[in-house]
Amino acid sequence: MKQKIVIKLTMPCEKSRSKAMALVAGAPGVSSMGVTGDGKDRLEVVGDGVDAVCLTNCLRKKFGYAEILQVEEVKDKKPEEKKPEEKKPPLPVPCYPPYYYNPCQPPMVCYDETSTCSIM
Repeated sequence: MKQKIVIKLTMPCEKSRSKAMALVAGAPGVSSMGVTGDGKDRLEVVGDGVDAVCLTNCLRKKFGYAEILQVEEVKDKKPEEKKPEEKKPPLPVPCYPPYYYNPCQPPMVCYDETSTCSIM
């Protein structure tokens, strides 16, 4: 069961935000996280089987104040049904007359009988 957890923290600077992100990244089951909110004071964690109470207690030990604001189940988005594309008719294939070449054809020899050759 994938869930989304929103935790409010005291993170006054970028260094404390990166420490909080590193701490959350090491928790088992966390798949994504991010800093949200107007004052960049909320940590949004998405994961499978993440223990929200244990995660909040760890953040309290490190930062002094941490409060769970929201825990909700994340539903997987179903892929939209794709409309079958209309198939276009195939393009006509050009038709050429057959060409035959026989390399074994003997050469044609023509004899002219009117010649006056003394050898033949």
